[in-house]
Amino acid sequence: MTFSVATWNINSVRLRMPLVEHFLKTWQPDILCLQETKCQNDQFPSKPLKALGYEHIAMHGQKGYHGVATISRIPIDLPDRRDYCGVGDARHLSILFERGGKTVRLHNFYVPAGGDEPDRTINAKFGHKLDFVEEMKLLHAEAEAGISAILVGDLNIAPLEHDVWSHKQLLKIVSHTPIETEGLTSVMTNGAWVDLMRQHMPAPEKLFTWWSYRAKDWTVADRGRRLDHIWSSADLATHLSRVEILREARSWERPSDHVPVIAYFDL
Repeated sequence: MTFSVATWNINSVRLRMPLVEHFLKTWQPDILCLQETKCQNDQFPSKPLKALGYEHIAMHGQKGYHGVATISRIPIDLPDRRDYCGVGDARHLSILFERGGKTVRLHNFYVPAGGDEPDRTINAKFGHKLDFVEEMKLLHAEAEAGISAILVGDLNIAPLEHDVWSHKQLLKIVSHTPIETEGLTSVMTNGAWVDLMRQHMPAPEKLFTWWSYRAKDWTVADRGRRLDHIWSSADLATHLSRVEILREARSWERPSDHVPVIAYFDL
């Protein structure tokens, strides 16, 4: 049995609903995790998603900011929403589903971007990001007996040298500073998570999932970063068949600055 999980920072789900529908019709992942939905739960556009066969929807939204949602063709259960850092932001959602004889806990994260200045003494947003990542270190891939785990989302950190267009030039830029990259690496190591994208496409291959809106021609500059991630517990990692990064989505009409990433498993 096969199944696929996709992650995509959509940067306003209502604004980019035609892109979501196109993606689901064309690539048909079993589960899609969205970040930065930017709407309250009662405003989430569930109807067109259900019409496409994605009848199982869990949301954690807030007005105008942040927000995560998980939509699925597979029945999902026990949605859990955690308030990381206790500030009331909608940045985490997890659900349970069953596939191929396995019960899987799927975490959907939107880690704070952290502002522009990598110094928490003058930039509270950066301090919030570091505290959020520190709290994530408590999340373990094998926390629940008999339950496998997947963690996806816009983690807003490009942890490896080849996850950015220029390692040297971005060392002092938020998303690739040593304190952030070391923090995210610790989350992965402490939690026994496997980086599925790098399992499928090892370094030194460059991997990007985000390109700034500020670039006049992003395809020519190609100054990308890998901010979006898919991790899993070790038992699921052995069943990974491939990972697809839909670079072409960055050129769609009125695109998000992030592109979808899909992991395919064969159980």
